[in-house]
Amino acid sequence: MSHGTREKKYNGGMKKRNQYSAEFKTKVVIEVLREEGTVNEIAAKHDINPIMLGRWKTEFLERATDVFKRGASEAEKELDVEKKHVAELERKVGQLTYEVDWLKKKDQEIQALRRRRNH
Repeated sequence: MSHGTREKKYNGGMKKRNQYSAEFKTKVVIEVLREEGTVNEIAAKHDINPIMLGRWKTEFLERATDVFKRGASEAEKELDVEKKHVAELERKVGQLTYEVDWLKKKDQEIQALRRRRNH
């Protein structure tokens, strides 16, 4: 069975570890919640371990209330802080670029004056 949302990764040993996308996990957990089969049947259908599917379901249900919370999530707050940090760094880079260009221009002017004096 093909899982376009699954990727094999080495976990340091000889075994390969499956990595599943959030979309795939959500789809499978919703199948369980809709009782489209037993956990074991759904796990077998998608070629995944029933224990892992149980963990996904638990995590899904624990985080379900986050969907209805007002205000920014922690991830959104962190992203906002990072965006502000990047904007500040970009501003500094722009200022430093301007200063370097100005110094290069002044250096060329000074070098030209020195050449004129030496001739």
